[in-house]
Amino acid sequence: MGTARNTHFNGIAVAVLTVLCSCAGVARGGELSIDQKLALLVASYPETIAGIEDGRLIFRDGGAPLLIDDGRVKDHFAKLGAGDVEDSLSQDYPVGACETKPSVNFDPGRIRSDPLMMRLYGASAREVERSLVNVDWFGTVVRMTRRQGADIALGQVRDALKSIPGVEKYVSPSAGTFNWRKVAKAPNMSVHSFGAAIDLNTKYADYWVWSGGKPGHVPAYSNRFPMAIVETFERFGFIWGGRWYHYDTMHFEYRPELVAIAKAAGVSACP
Repeated sequence: MGTARNTHFNGIAVAVLTVLCSCAGVARGGELSIDQKLALLVASYPETIAGIEDGRLIFRDGGAPLLIDDGRVKDHFAKLGAGDVEDSLSQDYPVGACETKPSVNFDPGRIRSDPLMMRLYGASAREVERSLVNVDWFGTVVRMTRRQGADIALGQVRDALKSIPGVEKYVSPSAGTFNWRKVAKAPNMSVHSFGAAIDLNTKYADYWVWSGGKPGHVPAYSNRFPMAIVETFERFGFIWGGRWYHYDTMHFEYRPELVAIAKAAGVSACP
């Protein structure tokens, strides 16, 4: 990677740290205000988001501002299908090296604003593909977007994972990264569509759809991925599908704003 990109993404860390410091008065495990969460969102994507004005996200490319809250009251599945920016921050993702047993429909990160994701990564398969780069993944090559530093973050995850004994059988072969498609049994776009997600070895995976689950009612399962892998991904801004009620344990997606919110509010997966 070039020096310019190193400098740029070191700047992201500084920006997020600055916002974290502004939240210092929040009790550990306390809820952040929506304004604090939005500040962390802006700080997490400085490549694209310039700031907030009149209830809208402002973008560096000069394009149309994006409304943060559409004012509609939605249940969980309406948020999944057509979430706005505020909806995407409505559930706090927990971080740490411990497993969690999420309550029904607790899916932090599954609720997303498709319009925001398209502004961050591209509004079509062709546009996203223009930003894909090759990342070495345990002797194979996967394609990840270079936008928002997702490729850099995945490389950092890879390097850190190599220190975990016996890790390779869990993380390789990858079951895929870029794939322009909707989420299974849902109308919204998968983060794989934007080249900002990776699936690990399906041999150790549990997935609510494969298990015969229905939306709002899924079978129990026993996680087979070491939590050291999860903690490593989270350290570099990825969230894990194993923390969702509608679980997908092989799945990790780059959502640095949710990890930053968890750290600022002290939302831990560990008791």
